Amino acid sequence: DISPLNLNTATADELAELPGIGPELAKRILAYRETHGEFSTAEELMEVPGIGEGKFAALDGRITAEKGITE
Repeated sequence: DISPLNLNTATADELAELPGIGPELAKRILAYRETHGEFSTAEELMEVPGIGEGKFAALDGRITAEKGITE
């Protein structure tokens, strides 16, 4: 079993490997993160254009929104 991907630290390449995401949505997720700051919940991912309930449901258990560790 793979551990969930942290939306707050994931790279575009890591995000693009998630089911239904791909390179274009990965870029939008990173752009959202730059504009709005860290995701406070995984559900906030649905605020990103192109990610609705269906896509989000497919990611259940595969993503998390833990606070990124910044040194």
